[in-house]
Amino acid sequence: MSTPPKTAAPGKPRPKSARRRSRELALQGLYEWLIARGDAGEIDAHMRELDDFSKCDRAHFDALLHGCINESADLDAVIAPHLDRRVGELSPVEHAVLWIGAYELRHCIDVPYKVAINEAVELAKSFGGTDGHKYVNGVLDQAAMRLRPTEVEAARSQRGTRG
Repeated sequence: MSTPPKTAAPGKPRPKSARRRSRELALQGLYEWLIARGDAGEIDAHMRELDDFSKCDRAHFDALLHGCINESADLDAVIAPHLDRRVGELSPVEHAVLWIGAYELRHCIDVPYKVAINEAVELAKSFGGTDGHKYVNGVLDQAAMRLRPTEVEAARSQRGTRG
């Protein structure tokens, strides 16, 4: 017999998953890297000193932080065709969130594309500017069609066959 999922008491937010915490910490590290262009190893060490680090999915954090930094130019090339401005004009938060979403769409096949987009949207809601989440959603939705065409098409076909 399985146990039901934990739900928060009315009025209290649900506890954050280890993956969500890893995304939040990776976002903070990527923000720091975008602003200061510091050493990735030093940024990584700084993030590991934070109290929340013990509650995150360390492997996912490592993949996101180092993967996004190492593939920054490639990830910019993935998102650039879907932007309404130059990549350099993005706010650092939106830029980092888009990298995380694009990285997950490209490399984290265990994460459904809708989840990757939704998690990026939630990061943008929490850390970005007003309505930045709508922009992130639109960009990543378009990028998903290029990065995961089979999965996106299957989801859209399934949606079309329902009542």
